[in-house]
Amino acid sequence: MGVVRDVLIDTHVLAWSLIAPEVLGAKVRSILESGTVVYVPPCAFHEITLKVRKGKWDAMARHAERLDALSMAQGFREAPYTARMAMKAGSMDWAHPDPFDRMIAATALEMALPLISKDGAFDDLTNMPAWYGRVWEGEI
Repeated sequence: MGVVRDVLIDTHVLAWSLIAPEVLGAKVRSILESGTVVYVPPCAFHEITLKVRKGKWDAMARHAERLDALSMAQGFREAPYTARMAMKAGSMDWAHPDPFDRMIAATALEMALPLISKDGAFDDLTNMPAWYGRVWEGEI
């Protein structure tokens, strides 16, 4: 993948950018800090606040009520989530059952953006038209 212009980030990338930026490798940090347009899928806010409410992500609890403002303060932009994206998330031929990942994938596909994610499940989308790939520098 050449020069990265715009990207979409996975939920954990947003979270780690707030609570553990050192977990993000140099390549990812470089992209996030380079002036690249970084989009956050709205479902990432849903996923984090849901997990906080259920007591499954205590480290994010102090950020849950202001995720949108915190992501904007980092220079990130909120990605749209349209009816077309919702239909694609529900109907795409991908065996992965996680609804948040499906929404993130559909957003990346519809916006024609590479996805920054450590989740290798997204690599199953490689042959899908308009998939611009997954960016990561190795598992943590």
